[in-house]
Formats: sequence, C-alpha cells, structure tokens
Amino acid sequence: MLEQALVALASMGGAAVVQAAGTDAWAGLRQALAQWFGQGDEQRQRAELERLDRTAAELACAQESGEADAERARAGHDAVWRSRIELLLEELREDERHRAAEAMRELLRRHAPPGANESGTGGIAVQGDLRIHADRGSVAAGVVNGDVNLSVPPAPDPIQG
Repeated sequence: MLEQALVALASMGGAAVVQAAGTDAWAGLRQALAQWFGQGDEQRQRAELERLDRTAAELACAQESGEADAERARAGHDAVWRSRIELLLEELREDERHRAAEAMRELLRRHAPPGANESGTGGIAVQGDLRIHADRGSVAAGVVNGDVNLSVPPAPDPIQG
C-alpha cells in the first residue's frame, strides 16, 4: 500500500492527463509520461504513447457528445491513469519508488497544465462541483485544521434581556 503522499501524486498525475488532453500542454506531458512509464524501454514507451493517444481521442469524442459524456469520460480516464501510476509505484523497490516519485513531481511541475488539481498538504482538490452543507448545528468543511467545538452558547443574563 502506498503512503498518502504517493497516492496524492498519482491523483495529480491522473488529473494532469485529463486536463492536458487537447491543450497546448498535451505534447510535452504525453511524451514525458510515456518516458516515465517506459523506464528506458522503448517498446513500453511506444505502448504508453498509444494509450495516451487513445485517452486523448476518447476525451475529444466524449466532449463532442455533450458535457455529461465528457464529465464521465474525464472521471473514468482520471481514475485509469491514477491507478496506473499507483501500480507502477507499488511495484518498485523503496529506493526506486523514491526516484520515480521525484521524477513524477518534476514531470508534473514542467508539463502539467496550470492549476492541474493541486492542493496543499491537508488540502482538498476538486475537479468538478463540490457542495458542502451543514444543518442542525453540525459542521461541514472540506478541510479542518484545528479543533472544532460544538456547544450551546450561554444564555444571556436576564438583566440584558
């Protein structure tokens, strides 16, 4: 099982693929990801380029079909690429995993489109809609950094009315 930071990194990678497809950032990200997955194996790198091209084509086709189809396609491909990144990282020895994670971070810094699903430590990143709602004295939050204390406020002094 991967540590939380690597799962978050894989999530950022999946989001970057979906967000970059069809944009100016695609060519650089596509090539860099194929090299990262290929790990020096040219045949594997070509296979990754083909997978990435299929992803871009499917996302473009879904976009033409309407927003609902496009959103489903984005969510599906995001999950696929996130999972593929997680699997590769899980298969590596710890020292290799550390190097691969650093390479992925650098790849995303250089090639991911601006604002590609980033959040700080303990943050929340959302691609799409987010609704947070509280009722009946409860608390709803995306991220809470600190204590939450729910208590009934003291009644006012009778003199104050």
